Amino acid sequence: MADDIEVLRVMYDRFNARDIDGVLGALTDDVAWANGMDAGHVHGRESVREYWTRQWAIVSPHVEPVSFDRAPNGSIVVEVRQSVRDLQGRPLQDQTHGLRDKTVGHVFHLRNSKVTRFDIREDH
Repeated sequence: MADDIEVLRVMYDRFNARDIDGVLGALTDDVAWANGMDAGHVHGRESVREYWTRQWAIVSPHVEPVSFDRAPNGSIVVEVRQSVRDLQGRPLQDQTHGLRDKTVGHVFHLRNSKVTRFDIREDH
């Protein structure tokens, strides 16, 4: 699990640095990635790139992992403090998307140290 956790730590670091390619390298070609703005999932690396490019043109999210736990099904659940600001760094007001400041569970399924699926658990 230590290697998988290191992969995820680097992903969070690269996401917060807005290094799309740095994150996409840790995903399988056919990854299923939760769409936190519109619900559902986007599929494949290029769809994840498009999703983040659109997201980062609207808001400035920051995700800080707090803990990593292995679930019985083998997935890794990461407790994350998520903060979302507007592009000027101010707290959001009157948002029309599903992003907001909160603590959530990020659930990762990995194969050979690559993320195959990412889900968001709101009940965390």
